[in-house]
Amino acid sequence: MATSSKGLFLNQRKYVVNLLQDVEMLYTKPFVTLLDIKLTLDSSSKPFVSYNHYQKIVGKLICLTITRPDIKFVVNLVSQYIHVPTIQHFGMINRILQYLKGTIDRGTVLTCNDHTNIMSYFDSNWARNSLDRRSTTRYLMFVGGNLVSWKRKKKQLVVARSSAEAEYRAMTFAISELFWLKNFLADLGFPYVTPMQLFCDNQAAKHIASNSVFHERTKHNEVDCH
Repeated sequence: MATSSKGLFLNQRKYVVNLLQDVEMLYTKPFVTLLDIKLTLDSSSKPFVSYNHYQKIVGKLICLTITRPDIKFVVNLVSQYIHVPTIQHFGMINRILQYLKGTIDRGTVLTCNDHTNIMSYFDSNWARNSLDRRSTTRYLMFVGGNLVSWKRKKKQLVVARSSAEAEYRAMTFAISELFWLKNFLADLGFPYVTPMQLFCDNQAAKHIASNSVFHERTKHNEVDCH
């Protein structure tokens, strides 16, 4: 952690260096992106034999997400296959490590702003998983303009039949997290009375949330994945 007149800078540089040394990738070629945009998960990929090695690296990457929200999405993705990894999944881990090689000095900045507004941005990827077609939820929580919480939630329990449904489910989860954060701050002695803000980029989901008339149009028999 580094401090200055601008605020706090949270960084795990030494942790990243040690991780790269452990896997002998400290001098590897860096990548500027975490994933290949054309990546498609393949269920026929050969199993990765050394799954203990796979689990060890994933565990360290999860610890790194404390200050590196930029890798949260991909780390969550590879952690879903921690018990049955394949060669393709291990290739994704190598890509993450090469990305870290080029972004060792990145971290999270906390600054002192002139407000204490609570706001959240959320999103969902509709049926992007080619294996089960379930959507996932992700959100960012800000207090006073500072990023304090981020998460890529596990896959939604049902298969959404539209992007609007996937976004609406993500919205309900983000709202519950906002109220938890508000109550948590109140327990710490900082009661919050200003309306919280939730940012959504899906018009259909916003219409459903603001007008009960649209609820009737969303009824259908859900497809349970369990």
